[in-house]
Amino acid sequence: MIKNFIFDVDGTLLDSNEFHAQAWVQAFDAYGKKISFDRLRRCMGKGADHLLPEFLDHKEIKEFGKDLDKLSGEIFKRKYLSKVRPFPKVRALFKKIRQSGAHIALASSSDANEVKKYEIIARIQDLVEHTTSADDANRSKPSPDIFHAAMRCLHQPRRDSILVVGDSPFDAIAAKNAKLAAIGVLCGGFSQKALKTSGYRQVYEDPDDLLKNLDFILNGSLE
Repeated sequence: MIKNFIFDVDGTLLDSNEFHAQAWVQAFDAYGKKISFDRLRRCMGKGADHLLPEFLDHKEIKEFGKDLDKLSGEIFKRKYLSKVRPFPKVRALFKKIRQSGAHIALASSSDANEVKKYEIIARIQDLVEHTTSADDANRSKPSPDIFHAAMRCLHQPRRDSILVVGDSPFDAIAAKNAKLAAIGVLCGGFSQKALKTSGYRQVYEDPDDLLKNLDFILNGSLE
């Protein structure tokens, strides 16, 4: 039986991936780097520590990587955060999970303040027991640090009682690195093939689809 859920946030619970990608495009552009939206869109799910090396050399990262990352966050909050909406049935899904007796932790590459705002947008702040953010991890996904932090918040339950839910290949890789099972959702914009090959046990459409299949998921019948 699954007794603990660790949820990614961007692209899994909230329709925000494209907004983050747009903010990155504009931040790179401000530093004279013309990076296409499509290239950055494919990196959503990675934190800056993994994303920046895809587009900058070591010297550039040292010179302005932190400032570029900060600017991206500022652009997102100023221009796009107010436009972010939850996917359908997020609150209903979380409510049913809690009614089953299972526990919920959030694991996001965003900063702690942003995660708190996300909880409010998704109307789940009263249903989430634990949150972890970029502030709790040395390295972002696909490194496993954030999931290790979430496990500590959940008081280190048995790994076979934990299920990670994410939308990107990087969530699945991070879960695998943490020796955790994971299921994926397509609403974050990655293809079913990309999600399946990255290691998800099952792939669903969105939180509404998770809700419809929750009894099956709780039983751990994912193979």
